[in-house]
Amino acid sequence: MSKAVLDSMTQNMDKSIQSLKAELAKVRTGRASTALVDTVHVDYYGSSVPLNQVANVTTPDARTIQIAPWEAGMVGAIEKAILASNIGLTPQNDGKVIRIPLPPLTEERRKDMVKLVRKMGEETKIAVRNHRRDGNEDVKKQEKAKTISEDESKKLMDQIQKKTDEKTAEIDKVIAGKEKEIMTV
Repeated sequence: MSKAVLDSMTQNMDKSIQSLKAELAKVRTGRASTALVDTVHVDYYGSSVPLNQVANVTTPDARTIQIAPWEAGMVGAIEKAILASNIGLTPQNDGKVIRIPLPPLTEERRKDMVKLVRKMGEETKIAVRNHRRDGNEDVKKQEKAKTISEDESKKLMDQIQKKTDEKTAEIDKVIAGKEKEIMTV
């Protein structure tokens, strides 16, 4: 029973960290990434479809995202979808493929991005601490219901704190890596 509390809490913490990593992939750095257009949905014969299901999205160089539609008639629809998505990128259409040149980030914009990344990291740490609180509450309930002893409760809470510290350190490492990536010119 007590192991289940720890496993459940660890799973929830891991989900929070995976969510952070997914969000960080969308944050624009100095180099091109296909994740920048992952949120774009294209109108494909009346239904909204993710861009990567109607075109091949690649990064031929560090400053360009290239989108090659599988159907030539989709070029216009993809271009409209990118402009409508408000991702701050301007597509260039040559009739067959769409290229999105990424302008270099200014120093001020890089610092804003770092602030955003730190905020995302802090929000994830808060989520991890909330999972810790939930785990501790479950342990206290079990102790009160006499399903575990006071000693087991103490050990479990120590394990929960240790796991929380590990996950917080992992978040710090992920954030530091992203900050370095953003500040690299």
